[in-house]
Amino acid sequence: MSNQEHVCDVLVIGSGAAGLSLALHLAPTQKVMVLSKGPRSEGATYYAQGGIAAVFDESDSVESHVDDTLIAGDGICEEDVVSFIAENAKECVQWLIDGGVPFDREEDSDDDEPKFHLTREGGHSHRRILHAADATGAAVQTSLQENVMQHPSINVMERHNALDLITRKKIGISGANRVLGAYIWNRDREAVETVRAKFVVLATGGASKVYQYTSNPDVSSGDGIAMAWRAGCRVANLEFNQFHPTCLFHPEARNFLLTEALRGEGAYLRRPDGSRFMPDFDDRAELAPRDVVARAIDYEMKRLGADCMYLDISHKDPEFITKHFPTIDEKLKTFGFDLTKEAIPIVPAAHYTCGGVMVDQNGQTDLEGLYAIGEVSYTGLHGANRMASNSLLECVVYAWAAAMHIGENAATAEIPPTLPHWDDSQVCCSDEEVVIQHNWHELRLFMWDYVGIVRSTKRLERALRRIELLKQETNEYYSNFRVSNNLLELRNLLQVAELMVRCAMARKESRGLHYTIDYPDKAENSGPTILVPDFPC
Repeated sequence: MSNQEHVCDVLVIGSGAAGLSLALHLAPTQKVMVLSKGPRSEGATYYAQGGIAAVFDESDSVESHVDDTLIAGDGICEEDVVSFIAENAKECVQWLIDGGVPFDREEDSDDDEPKFHLTREGGHSHRRILHAADATGAAVQTSLQENVMQHPSINVMERHNALDLITRKKIGISGANRVLGAYIWNRDREAVETVRAKFVVLATGGASKVYQYTSNPDVSSGDGIAMAWRAGCRVANLEFNQFHPTCLFHPEARNFLLTEALRGEGAYLRRPDGSRFMPDFDDRAELAPRDVVARAIDYEMKRLGADCMYLDISHKDPEFITKHFPTIDEKLKTFGFDLTKEAIPIVPAAHYTCGGVMVDQNGQTDLEGLYAIGEVSYTGLHGANRMASNSLLECVVYAWAAAMHIGENAATAEIPPTLPHWDDSQVCCSDEEVVIQHNWHELRLFMWDYVGIVRSTKRLERALRRIELLKQETNEYYSNFRVSNNLLELRNLLQVAELMVRCAMARKESRGLHYTIDYPDKAENSGPTILVPDFPC
């Protein structure tokens, strides 16, 4: 099948809050192409329940938001980055409001002076979480999509995977290395196509699909992290994988998360006998940061031999519950639970990748012309543990920052000349797709068992040996057979799993989301874990 070529000013890989926000900022002056692996709404943004953090209350302050984030990050956040994001939070969230995101307002609010209903979540000392009931991500994603559709200069291509970045070094062009575009997989044509662009932006989200149990959608397979690493970019802090403490425990409830805002509004965590346990672990009880809460739940489950713990908000007024958590209330009813009357069974699940591709405050990676924004990136905001509702905030602030930087440099950048087409003349179609499925399931299971909430050196070493074998098997498969969606994702997941384990093995302490029984204490001097490729860009 003939190779198809696309040309644009900016190629955005990913269609969540980060990618669409950046595309909208650039649309007035640039031709933008946005790739979406599936339907454009099928990403982590759409499923975000809680909200977005910003200082809108007069009793709150930017300094307090910074302090809370630094505390949650357990000592290794980049303080200048935290300040940069907190200082620009209100303006960037206001941009979402102006774009039509319907954040909840207080009942006595009016159109002239809108007063937003602010909730509180774990780690926050004030109510500063703007939300749209309990479906904030869906509201943000829907608003951004509607605005994107009005711009003729933005072309969203659904069912297209990015396969690999194209750089000057990769295709043998002399001179300073730079990204030139990407090879992409058209899932409908089942063909590899080429994109030429002045700039490429990775907005691919995280890598929680590397774990057996996750709150994330299927598209969260670490694609951007793996592609950037193969292109020679540094990565950092991939040992810090956040496990959301409260996902519904039910055999048919795949990926259903129970927002932290429930605990912010007074929900308790209980043992099977009904007793609370969080006060035994932390003075902040249910409002402790996620790493503390997830470890406490994991500890109690193992100590008691229990399949789950319970989340209980039934002591609150039923009308209050159904008003503030309508989506969760309705969803739970489909599984036979009544949020207003009973405690709900929960377990932790992989939720957020705190590390990623290293970027500066413009979102630019080590590779000229390549940017990374949102969960795919390591900005320094989250440190050893992401504070609730800082993720959507990071997306919109860095989308704005990267768009400004791209705009400033667009006039001097050129769309590269014709690039080499993808050569698949020496490969054939596979009749052994079962190999991919088997390796995929094996990877996710041992990552859950060996690189989960509690780790050890022996478990990490065991995981690394298995990853090396699976990588060898998968790379051989990749070399001989035509690409497919599952093969591309497995290849990327294995690469990111290796980076996660290598970061975890390098950290000889327990801090934030990384807890190892061999090094249970914090080191006196600590910072980010940075990995450099053998062939840096």
